[in-house]
Order: sequence, then structure tokens, then C-alpha cells
Amino acid sequence: MSHIALTASPTVVAFHRGAKQWSTLFPSSWTTNPSSFPNSTRKPLQLRFFASGNGGAVDQISETVKAHANFVWPDNKKPRVCILGGGFGGLYTALRLESLQWPQDKKPHIALVDQSERFVFKPLLYELLSGEVDEWEIAPRFSDLLANTGVQFLKDRVKVLQPSDHLGVNGSNASTRGGTVHLESGLHIEYDWLVLALGAEAKLEVVPGALEFAIPFSTLEDARKVNNRLTMLERKTFGKTKDYQISVAIVGCGYSGVELAATVAERLQNRGIVRAINVERTICPTAPPGNREAALKVLSSRKVELLLGYFVNCIRRASELESTNTSTGVNENIETVPDLEKYILELQPAERGVQRKIIEADLVLWTVGSKPPLPHLEYSDVPFVIPLNARGQAETDETLRVKGHPRIFALGDSSALRDSNGRILPATAQVAFQQADFTGWNLWAAINGRPLLPFRFQNLGEMITLGRSDAAITPSFIEGLTLEGPVGHTARKIAYLMRLPTDEHRLKVGISWLTKSAVESVSLLQSTLSNVLSDSSARSD
Repeated sequence: MSHIALTASPTVVAFHRGAKQWSTLFPSSWTTNPSSFPNSTRKPLQLRFFASGNGGAVDQISETVKAHANFVWPDNKKPRVCILGGGFGGLYTALRLESLQWPQDKKPHIALVDQSERFVFKPLLYELLSGEVDEWEIAPRFSDLLANTGVQFLKDRVKVLQPSDHLGVNGSNASTRGGTVHLESGLHIEYDWLVLALGAEAKLEVVPGALEFAIPFSTLEDARKVNNRLTMLERKTFGKTKDYQISVAIVGCGYSGVELAATVAERLQNRGIVRAINVERTICPTAPPGNREAALKVLSSRKVELLLGYFVNCIRRASELESTNTSTGVNENIETVPDLEKYILELQPAERGVQRKIIEADLVLWTVGSKPPLPHLEYSDVPFVIPLNARGQAETDETLRVKGHPRIFALGDSSALRDSNGRILPATAQVAFQQADFTGWNLWAAINGRPLLPFRFQNLGEMITLGRSDAAITPSFIEGLTLEGPVGHTARKIAYLMRLPTDEHRLKVGISWLTKSAVESVSLLQSTLSNVLSDSSARSD
């Protein structure tokens, strides 16, 4: 099928075959007064047509009409930095730029774009399920974090990239301008420097049924869904006999899958059964041995069933009358939650000679696979103008600049930077933290005509949470040392407290955590004294 695009600024008009009312696609204020849109420029209407190769008939036009408005910078004479994505890479780059010392005429104006109104400290999402933290502590609003800075925040979604800094054939700059970002709202942002920090999304479409029935765990919305589902299941089983079990299946046994399994198993205790599925024969294959051993010990104590060496073939909805075969891995003596939707997971062994399994679950959590959103963006002038690798990450040089684009930086999940051994750096918070620091500095250097620094990742160690009072930390600078249990848990929380984005937020969260710890300690002391007094009274009787 061929596609024909006819484009003119400033907006996109959408049609569907058989549409009868063109007027419904246009806001009445636009048809009567185009200048009613703030900062809008009176330019010809933009139409994007999608035509099939069968006689050129219009097949589909799926966009909604939006007004074209140019983002107004405070001063176009100063450098304009647009940061796409407000995760660890994007937000911390913005804060790093704000913290540097600038010549008065070169201090940049910064615009930060994210589709959510909240920054999410993802390593602490598991604590939402255990009730250990409050939402405001790990998901503050961007407006609050940036209140005392010059960074302008825009809640929007990126749609089109239009860079103008392409390098010519001989390596020289084709243009000294940066380019333009087009947002879904219709807003256009002209920039001098661009930072790509869009993160990654869960990759669910690889397994039939996963997109419909599994819940990923990488955003605040995901954590809310999982928490609400668990709460609903817990209410349904309240007061039931111990034979009623909440069944949770977790796909993936990397760090995220293991942390979820430990947290959910601790929360459900004897009211549920947690099964963790992994295609490899071990959990956390890239983790230090100390972290892996600590995790295995905790999972075993909480009776988490590990199904190693299996991959999920498909996920489907189970009928109320469907019974599962005990020979395929489901215990028929365990009754699952009544009157709620259940799911069947077909597991295929990764090795020959092993019997496949079928398990039933009330909740399916997905922690494997991710995809950067860069390949799904539109490029208005040159198709695939940003060089991407097979994973959809931007190819960068060692200074984190996108290859062929001296005015675009990419970091975190959006970057395909390799380490000294040729391996792409992992998509972890630790990598994004360090890259944000370097990106901020290199932007300062580029704007001020100074040499840029090559990025070198320093592995400081790895941490894993295993419940309300369990965690494991293996620092890289002390060989063979692993802090686990309550000590590891405390050390992990302190490390992440220090990594929270602003001093003000760190102070608020630190006070909150100390208050909670004091209340829990007093409660534990009261409970202990009550038990001692009860035992003493019973002996005297």
C-alpha cells in the first residue's frame, strides 16, 4: 500500500471514510476567529492524507484537529534547551543545568516536557504496594519540584521531531539552528538544544494475551492498578477459609520481577500463592551473587514458587467452569478467588524433554521487555533522521550526543551508548543518574564553546528490595560484601533518600520517614509490653 502525505502548517485535520460532517472537526472558535489561539500564527491549513494504492482512494485519516501554537520563550536571544521526558534522565538534567554557573548572556531557558504531571522515583514503586511510602513521597508533582527554578514544565506528549542540525556529507553543520518539536496538543517548540530522555514502555505485544490481561509495573498508574487489584482480591477473600487463595503470576525474574514477588508474597502471606516465571534457569542472572542469594532466601521463606526454564506461550481468560489439570502444574486443593476474572497462562519449557505447564492466576504481572518510544515518533522532513539501533535507541557518541546531530543529546533508555566491553549500558536508574550529570555539564560546555567530556559509567553497586524490612545491597567498592535484611533495607532507603531530586523534597520525605519509623517503633514496643504483661498474668493465674 502506498501512502501520500500532503502537509501544510499549522494543524492536522482528520477524516474517516464515510464521514459526513466536516464541520464537526473544527472548533467553532477557530472557524470564526483563528487568532483566538494564543501565540498562533496565521498559516495555511495542514492536511495529512493517507491514500491507498487502489485508485488513490482516501483510506484513513486519524488525527484530531488541533490549533498550531508556538511556544513562547522568555528570551529568544538566550540558548533554548528543550528536554523531552521527565524521568531520571530528563528531570535531573534540567536540575543539573540550573545548578551550574552561567555567564549572564548564556544562561539557557529550559522547557521540560512529560506526559505525566508527576515525576516518579521508580525504584521505590514497590513500597507503594507494601504501604511503606505515600504517593507524594515518591511521585511529587513537577510543578512543586520546579517551583523555585527557571525550568518551565509542559504536560504534553511528543508527536513529531523536526531537527535542523543534520551534519552534511563532509561532516560540517548543515544548519546552526536546533529544530522544532511538535506536541500532541498542537504546540510547537523551537529549540537550540534538544535532550531525548523519553524512557521506555512495557513491551507486551510479544505474547498473545499479554497486552489485554497482564499489568506491567513501570509507572505510577501501573502501581495504582496493581494495588487496586490486590485490594479488591483481599476484600473478596476476607473471612474466607484458608483454602481460598489469591493466585498471582509474575512473568520475569529479573530485579523487577523478584522485587515484586517478594513484596506481593509478604503482603498476601498465607492468603495467596505467588508464582514467578523465568525463561532462564536462575533469578536475577546479572545480579551480584550476594544479592541473588539473599533474594532466593527470602523468596523461599515466603513460599514463592519459582517456575524457571519456562516462557509464557499465551495468556487467555479462563471461563468460570474451566478446570485445570493438576498434572500441568496447578494444585487442585487450592481454591482460587470466586466471582472474579481469572486467567490461564500456558508455559512452554525452554528446554526439550520438559513437560509444559498451565497455571491459573487472579492477577498477572509483567516485568520483561521494554521498548523506547523513539521509533514511534514522526520525523517531518527526513524519515528516520535520528539514527536508531535495533532496539529503537538513539546511537550516540561518548559525549552522549546523537550521531550526526551535534545539538541533540540522548540518555537513559533513549541512548545506545556502549561500555568499554562493547555492551550497551543497562537501562537502570544508576546509569540515568550519572548520564544526567554528564549531559548537563556537556550542554554547558557546548553552549560556552568548551570541550565536551566523554561519559564513563561508574558502577557503584546494586540494590534490591525484598519487603518492608528486607533488602540487599552489594557495593562495588568492597569486594564480597553484601548488606541484607534490616541493615540492607535501611541502607537502601538512605541511599535513595539522598537521590531524591531536590533538597526541599528530600527534607520533607526524610521527616516523613523518620516520623513513620518512630510511630512503628512505639507501636512495636507497646505490642511487646502487652504480650509480656499477658504472659505474666496468665502465669500468675
